[in-house]
Amino acid sequence: MTICTSTHTPAHPSKGVAAGVHARPSIINFRRFRPGGTNPRTWTSVPTWSLIILALVFTSCSRKPDPTTLVVIIESSPTNLDPRVGLDAWSQNIDGLLFDNLLARDEHLSVKPGLAEGWETPDPKTYIFHLHKNVKFSDGRPLTSRDVKWSYDSLIEGKIRSAKGATYRSVEKIETLDDNTVIFHLKVPWAALLWNLAAPGMGIVPYGSSLEVSRNPIGSGPFRFVSAEQDKEVVIERNHNYWGQKAKIDRVRFAVIPDTTTRALELRKGSADLEINALASDMEAALEREPRLNIRRRPGTRLGYMAFNLRDPILKDVRVRQAIAYAIDRQPLIHYLMRDSARPAASVLPPESWAYDANVRQYPHDPAKARRLLDSAGYIVTNGERFHLTMKTSTEESSRAMAAVFQQQLREVGIALDIRSFESATFFSDVTHGEFQVYSLRWLGANEDPDIFEYAFDTARIIPNGANRQYYSNPRVDALIEKARTEVDQNVRKQDYAAIQQILAEDLPYINLWYFDNVMVYSKRLHGLELNPSGNYDFLRRAELDSSR
Repeated sequence: MTICTSTHTPAHPSKGVAAGVHARPSIINFRRFRPGGTNPRTWTSVPTWSLIILALVFTSCSRKPDPTTLVVIIESSPTNLDPRVGLDAWSQNIDGLLFDNLLARDEHLSVKPGLAEGWETPDPKTYIFHLHKNVKFSDGRPLTSRDVKWSYDSLIEGKIRSAKGATYRSVEKIETLDDNTVIFHLKVPWAALLWNLAAPGMGIVPYGSSLEVSRNPIGSGPFRFVSAEQDKEVVIERNHNYWGQKAKIDRVRFAVIPDTTTRALELRKGSADLEINALASDMEAALEREPRLNIRRRPGTRLGYMAFNLRDPILKDVRVRQAIAYAIDRQPLIHYLMRDSARPAASVLPPESWAYDANVRQYPHDPAKARRLLDSAGYIVTNGERFHLTMKTSTEESSRAMAAVFQQQLREVGIALDIRSFESATFFSDVTHGEFQVYSLRWLGANEDPDIFEYAFDTARIIPNGANRQYYSNPRVDALIEKARTEVDQNVRKQDYAAIQQILAEDLPYINLWYFDNVMVYSKRLHGLELNPSGNYDFLRRAELDSSR
């Protein structure tokens, strides 16, 4: 049987999936899962329709790939390629190739030089940056300190409407000393300034740029923008004016393919070259056996978490939240649902972060301890149940599969978990409006820096003023956040953030579940790939295409 599919699959309008959540279909037959069953015999791997289809395409159509163009699969079109505006993963990842930031981040998530070859801090409220000389935008215009000032002023002064503007509220003014020197003056000491000037914070646009950047992005990165068609593709090519090491790939086409099965088929046929974190675990396993494909896994920083509404009469009791943490067994989910492509999480921050602290309270699977906590909270078992909770999820198969396992595990300790699945936009709207008891989402990128503590846990950032959707409030945490925000000595800041992590591990507004690995499936005609913890597209700066394959 021969199956041929179009390279350009018609796409559905982007749903704006929140926090980088990707659909990863389950391989678990939950009818064979029994309460208390961490025994592998109670979990059954079954072929999904995706595997059946893959089995049928043994003689699928293929074509010889373009020797100069790399085809990268993305799940959705970027929402805005203006680096001052775009917040979704696809916008930020593609912007990272088109634009340069003042600073960059290394594999340990530490700040390093970018457009600025160096900087100095004469006092806690003054940062002086020295730009590389002879940098040009992709259209040949020189990039100077005037462009840097314009890029940030357009946000700070509200010339461009963007959620990123609030990030730089501590900047009082920016001045240019000469073409290669730019000075940031702060209202108060702000230790996180350097992090927020580093990629993917915000790329530098030409002086005078307004809203047209989203339609025709002009940056100074290793690639230049060619074209974009909504729900179909984005095309970029090597920037011959690039000031740094030139890219080795002539052209990259980001093909928008919303359907997971179609993504796997395009890779198998050879009409696409690469995907990252865009396939289900069973599909990755199937494609691993393909002779012309490779697969690469590296630890990642994307965090999966469960959050509670602390205004709920039941969940406001910390003993209930801790009991839920003890009732959940993460290892079977990681092993069977994610095929070991994740690692347990102990903090919102990933272990790669300089501020990460692993010496916090842990919650190993302990149903007996969970029952004792629930008893002490006054929730006695009646007719086999203590109380009901409702967990909201998206309609993505992986989310519903995960919730079904949580349902079974919580039933062991007398908690009846009702699952309500919604289309992604509706689900995220409910979450951002506090209309939930329990939900699970992912942090993508934002949790790589301790600024996440202010954004997600400070009392002042309770929705709609931030991402404190769980209505968490602890004056001690607020004080530590404010202290660490203005502390210049990183060793002192590290101690403050360690204290915050320890308090959060006790208060448990979140259950940090796991960090997802970055998994890339790619053609063997591609060489020089290196995955970083963030899972962005930086590897395309150094990758090469073998035109002979």
